[in-house]
This record gives sequence, structure tokens and C-alpha cells, in this order.
Amino acid sequence: MHIIIVGAGKLGYKLAETLSQENSNVVIIDIDNKALERVNNNLDVLTVKANGVELKVLKQLNIKNFDLMIAVTSSDETNILVSSMAKKLGCHRVMARVRNPEYGNQLDYIKRQMDIDYIANPELETAKEIAKYLLQTHAVHMEDFAKGKVGMVDFRVKNIQDMVGKKLRELDIPQCVLIAAILRNGEIIIPHGDTELLSTDIIYVIGQKESINSFSKEIGTPINKKAVKKALILGGGKAGYYLANKLIQNHVAVKIIERDRERCKYLAEQFPNALVIHGDGTDSNLLSEENVFEMDALISLTGYDEENLLLALLGKQYGINKVIAKVSRPNYIPIIEKLGIDVAMNPVTITASGILRFIQGGRVASLSLLLGGQAEVLEIIAKENSKVVENKLSSLGLPKGMIIGAVVHKGNVIIPDGNAVIYPGDRVIVFCLQSEVASIEKLFYRQKGGLINELWDSYKGTRKSTSI
Repeated sequence: MHIIIVGAGKLGYKLAETLSQENSNVVIIDIDNKALERVNNNLDVLTVKANGVELKVLKQLNIKNFDLMIAVTSSDETNILVSSMAKKLGCHRVMARVRNPEYGNQLDYIKRQMDIDYIANPELETAKEIAKYLLQTHAVHMEDFAKGKVGMVDFRVKNIQDMVGKKLRELDIPQCVLIAAILRNGEIIIPHGDTELLSTDIIYVIGQKESINSFSKEIGTPINKKAVKKALILGGGKAGYYLANKLIQNHVAVKIIERDRERCKYLAEQFPNALVIHGDGTDSNLLSEENVFEMDALISLTGYDEENLLLALLGKQYGINKVIAKVSRPNYIPIIEKLGIDVAMNPVTITASGILRFIQGGRVASLSLLLGGQAEVLEIIAKENSKVVENKLSSLGLPKGMIIGAVVHKGNVIIPDGNAVIYPGDRVIVFCLQSEVASIEKLFYRQKGGLINELWDSYKGTRKSTSI
């Protein structure tokens, strides 16, 4: 697939990084030399210094020959315009990032009128993920797959009875549960039977929902907790706005603390049923005055990662059940896990997951990027012509960085072993390290475009970076 990305910021970089590892041919455009230099130094993609909104630039790049154009500049209006222009010039599919809440109620209209195939809103998607976690009666963050039949939960080994120091094959695990991966010292590993668990590990468990619940009770870490009724949002920006709206719609009592007075006035007008407080969320006296310890959840959504981490830690000290921090930098992830914060939401990876799922079309029912993109969890619908179908898993030669965690066959959840066979129409939950994402294409999809890819590789060899 030939893809052009306009905008080399955090999201543009993450998309270029992920797509280039999935055997896609990627061109990234920006006018910022430093942003392009970062891409050139780290990724195997083409870079072009130019303004993507200029018609002559799109024509010179032969936009009509691209399968997909993604516009993720800092300007909503630019993204909409670039996407619409690219579509009219013959690009097969176009996508735009649109973040302004004022456009929120008219995105469908914009898509139709501007002929845009997909619109991504990082703050809205982040708010949806946070709301989903807050509104479920789980003490941990559970990802759902196969229409709710399969779940994925992470547990801290130090909180689990009699698990530290044991090898996986020594554990008494229910039949419909699998430890698919381990987070150790900031890196994800795919374990085997002789992998020994350390107290600092976090394990990712995939399995049938009921079996995961049983497993959690057996290990002394029950999943179920009371639903959130009162929530405190620190930071009233775009993400805070969307989250407050979602929670209020679900009858949650919401408090918002925001340091900008004009923004407070706007939020108070938009949410008459919420309590909007003008103040600094890092002020412990203010938090005490607002009875923060009575809250069921604290969500820190300020524009600073360090501040969000600090506020999340304060929430933990106050004994709040569910504490969430918005964190944009993937290098903070190891710190987050050690601090014991319940959930860290990364708008970049959440948005990238949605975009990648759209790109995959009907082949991928759901997709989650973990730990800044170190690993992917995909729910893939097996097609009749794929290599995995009607062959024993042991004969497929799966790489060490990939594990098939669950298969849903005719509505039944199966934790497969080497003798398991996948059939057309089965829903397959795959846990895969980023380094092995290309192997998914070989196993689940037909290979296409050999000659075109050879020509593209030759083209890249002569032209790594250019200006228009």
C-alpha cells in the first residue's frame, strides 16, 4: 500500500513508524526541518519538505497513484482542505484529523460534503476510552474483543498471591485463560512455559470473560468494583470537555478544575449540571476543600505529562478507586507502571489504533496498540484464502514475537494449542510485538504487489529526502 502523510508531528510520526513496519510504502510531508530530520534519522520512509495544502505539491507527488492520504497537521481546517483536494485529484482514500469540539456535531456533514473517508479526533477517542473504563464495573482496564466474548486484562504480579518466582507451566490457570505477554522493565516479552515471573512484572491475560473473572478471584485480585458515580476531571481542555459530556450523559456527577478563567466560563455554560471550579489542580488545599477523597474517579487531562502523573499519584494517596492520567510521551510508560497508576491513556496511540483499524478495513475487527506501539493486539476475521486457515498452528511456524491468544469458533471461545485449527470466519485474537507485525500479513492475507514494491524500493534507494 502506498501512503502519504501530511504532518510529521507526534501522530504523523507514530503512523509513519507503524505503517512502514507493516510493509507499506510511506511518504511524509512537512515544512518543519527538525520534524523531518527526526523522521529521516529513525524511520525508513520518504520525506518531502513542502506545504501539503499546495495544489502543485500534490500534483508533483502524483497523489492519484497513492492508496491513502492522511492529513494530521496542527490545523483542522488545513487537514480538511488537504484531504478534500487529494480526493478530488484521484487519491483512493483520504483521512483527516479534526480536533475542535465546535466541529464535533457536524463531522458527518463534513465527511459527506468534503468527500473524506475517515475523520480522527484524538481527544474525543481518548474521552471515549476513559469513559468506557470508568463506566464499566471493573477495577482494572479490560479490552473487549469478539463482541465481548473475549477480554484482555493486565495484572501486577506483586499483587497476586503465590505467583512470584513461579514458572508459567507451574501455575494453575483455567483452561480458557492464557498469559499472552509480560511487561518487564518497560519491554514486552512473549513468554513460554519456562518463563519465571518476577515481582515487578505485569502480565497480560487473554481469555473468555467469565474465565478471567474466575481467575482474578482465585489469585486474590477481584475485578469487579462499584460503578463510578462521582468523577473529578483536572483540566478542561478538549479531552476534558468530551469526557465531561460523556459522563454527564451517563448520570455521573462531574467536577472540573480548570486554571483558565475564560475556559471555566465556557465549560459552565456548556455543562450547567457540572460543577466547574477555577483553580489549580496541583493545589492540595483546593483538592481537600473539594473533598477529593469522596470521588470514585480522578482523571488528569492537563496539557503536561509530568503534571498529570503528579496529580494521578495524589489521587492514589487520597485512596480514589480509579485514577487515570493522560500521557503523550511513550518514554514515560516504564515510570507509569512502577508508580502504580491504574491507567495511562495516550491520545496518539489511541488515534493511531483507530486509523490503522480503518486502513485494514473489514479484515481487522479491533486493534489496540500497547505501550506506545511496542505491541499490537488484533482481532482478525480469518479469510478462506489465508495461510492460517485449516492448518494446525504448530505447522505455521509462528515467530517468537507472536502468539494466537484466543479463537472464537461458532460462538465458542477456544484457547488454542499446537493442534488447534482455524477455520474461515473464525475471530482470531493475535498478540504481536511490533517487530513481527509484517508476519501477520503473510499469515492472514494474500501477498500482492511484488513488482510494484520492487520498483518502490528502487525509487527509495535513490531518493530518501527531497524538497518541492
